[in-house]
Amino acid sequence: MSTTFSADELQEVARLKGLYPEPKAAIMPVLWMAQKKWGWLSEEVLRYVGDVMELPYAHVMGVATFYTMYFKKPMGKHHVQVCTNVSCMLRGGDKIFDHVKSKLGIGHNEATVDGKFSLEEVECMGACGGAPMIAINETFYENTSIEAVDALLTKV
Repeated sequence: MSTTFSADELQEVARLKGLYPEPKAAIMPVLWMAQKKWGWLSEEVLRYVGDVMELPYAHVMGVATFYTMYFKKPMGKHHVQVCTNVSCMLRGGDKIFDHVKSKLGIGHNEATVDGKFSLEEVECMGACGGAPMIAINETFYENTSIEAVDALLTKV
């Protein structure tokens, strides 16, 4: 696997850098692009993003490690996030997390052996009125239940 952006992707990086008074402010969307392309942010990818952004590796690594949305290890094809913050917990989010953990046989920030699923317990997904909430990749589901989550996991 080659760790390089295509010409079109480099054009997008340039466009993103142009949106900000300081080009380094585009680091987050560029890291997101890299994660979408390679699935996670390896040291090699972080160094490459640093080169593309003309930023030190330490700066890129600092941003990537600060935000939990960036994966620093391979995750499953279907990344399941379960909110267990107060509103979700009060409506069963913690029970849903425990159920999914047991069903998949993995814990927080782990992936199944076959690479199909990964699981993450998250603090807040910003949908307290629709608690409990989960996300599978970038699709969000509110007012979930154990039964609804089981059905979703079967579909993917």
